[in-house]
Amino acid sequence: MSSSTNSVTLVHSASQLVQVVADGRTRLRGSEMRHPVVHGEPGINYALAFDMASGRIVDLGPTAAVESRLQASGCTVQTRVDATDCVIMPGFVDAHTHPVWAGDRVHEFAMKLAGATYMDIHAAGGGIHFTVRETARATDRELADLLSSRLASMSRHGTTLAEVKSGYGLTLDAELRLLQLLCDAAADPLCPVRLSVTYLAGHAVPPGRDSAEFAAEVASEHVPRVLAERKISGRLSAVRQIDVFCERGVLNAAESARILEAALPDLRGNVHADELSDQDGAAMACRSGAAAASHLEFVSESGISAMASNDCSPVAVLLPTTARLLHLPAPPARRMIDSGCAVGLGSDFNPNAHCLSMPLIGHMACVDFGLSMEEALAACTINAAAALGLSDQTGSLEVGKLADFVLLRAPRWEHAFYQVGDSDSLVKLVCCGGRLVKKG
Repeated sequence: MSSSTNSVTLVHSASQLVQVVADGRTRLRGSEMRHPVVHGEPGINYALAFDMASGRIVDLGPTAAVESRLQASGCTVQTRVDATDCVIMPGFVDAHTHPVWAGDRVHEFAMKLAGATYMDIHAAGGGIHFTVRETARATDRELADLLSSRLASMSRHGTTLAEVKSGYGLTLDAELRLLQLLCDAAADPLCPVRLSVTYLAGHAVPPGRDSAEFAAEVASEHVPRVLAERKISGRLSAVRQIDVFCERGVLNAAESARILEAALPDLRGNVHADELSDQDGAAMACRSGAAAASHLEFVSESGISAMASNDCSPVAVLLPTTARLLHLPAPPARRMIDSGCAVGLGSDFNPNAHCLSMPLIGHMACVDFGLSMEEALAACTINAAAALGLSDQTGSLEVGKLADFVLLRAPRWEHAFYQVGDSDSLVKLVCCGGRLVKKG
């Protein structure tokens, strides 16, 4: 335990302690995902202690042993949290969300149920373009309030870190506006979720524009402006990633790569890849040095091989809500894991996929994509954090990492994915960076 710690909070007497990893690894690949570190010996209860000043974990393990070490080191336990009959586990990490927008697209849900495809709606001026128009009409205050409400809901379901994208602006000024709202939220000390902000530079091609021309403009004008606002003015200092939508009818692989490479290495690359068709998106993400590739319903064998090649390959971020709502085939999750990929999970929260619960996402990944519960656990903790380049700080419970954890009202951690639709009541407490943001 840390020798410099004075006042700590002690969460004690839990029936299980879920670390996920305990040896400093920053991702679990392939078969490693089947073996998360879980402590739950009969007759033993478990504790976690964190420093109240730094918000970092200083000790964890059997309660009696942790209390003894704290006493021996002269630490003062300022706050005690009774976790009897609960599980201590890492906070959920949502590796793919679109939370800042306005406008209701419930009518499109009815259209999909009647057989319309994503691109049918997109071509008719709906989908992303509808949300762009509605977002432009909303005031900054309205958008900030909507964002705040959505982040609070994420937290209630146990999310402690979320990737948050812009993308419903398309013009430079509109995207800068959305990025500023996201960065303001990220800087708010009362924000219940830690945010990793993504500039979604190529979410759609504006009506009447040529995709190659638009990609060139984004790469040569938009990206440099965002980087300047990030590095020189500091207004957008929370922006960490850049994303593009590599898909037929949007941006092809070459156009997507042009935008990504304009921002690298200043921003980590992400790609909406091979969602509706095989566009070489996953392989392009690997060639461009991206950190993550999302969706992947139509990923090719060469794309899987590239993502499985080494520890620096992109994390494959799967999004169960989107596949289900769009009636898409499930991505080849088992093939990815068996090939050695690091698979992560995200909610893909957006007007087309209205889900803010990572426990539900884990459940769907098990039922719809064939993941085991152990694999789903790794995917929505350490691997989702790896997709954001933050798994050295969070995504597992280890000494020195941020105290990002949840208490589950359950005898075993598997209830997070088993009790489908009940995660709000299942999650008793959420701690984000040592700050208790939900009590129940």
